[in-house]
Amino acid sequence: MWRMTYREAKPADYPLLGSLNHQLIRDEGHRNPMNVVELTARMRRWIGSGDYTAKLFEEDGELVAYALYREFTEEIYLRHLFVVRSRRRQAVGRRVMQLLREEIWPRGRRLTVEVLCANAAGVAFWKAMGYQEYSVCLEIMPEKQS
Repeated sequence: MWRMTYREAKPADYPLLGSLNHQLIRDEGHRNPMNVVELTARMRRWIGSGDYTAKLFEEDGELVAYALYREFTEEIYLRHLFVVRSRRRQAVGRRVMQLLREEIWPRGRRLTVEVLCANAAGVAFWKAMGYQEYSVCLEIMPEKQS
């Protein structure tokens, strides 16, 4: 078994994070229309301002995942957890969550994550990680104007 390592993202990593975030949006079926350039700029704002922290996870020198999260006094909000496509279904996400919970995040805080209802695999993963449903956001989309 490979040993997973992690490091904090640096400004030079923002383009990579923007590209991975673009893949995440497509893979989960999100409606976000932003392109890689826009997502890179958003990463630069979020991480550069100190609002969010990003960690890059590697195994045997290969990038396998990233996590983007925000710490509050009583809560840690996990905004993104992305496993690269070639490493899915290999327990990478589980190992990342284990490292986050055991080595990176302070104990004693509420952990929150949002997942799209239509992303059945995502919902199942988060429940397997111990997350429980707390609320459901419902919406009515505006009708398209002709």
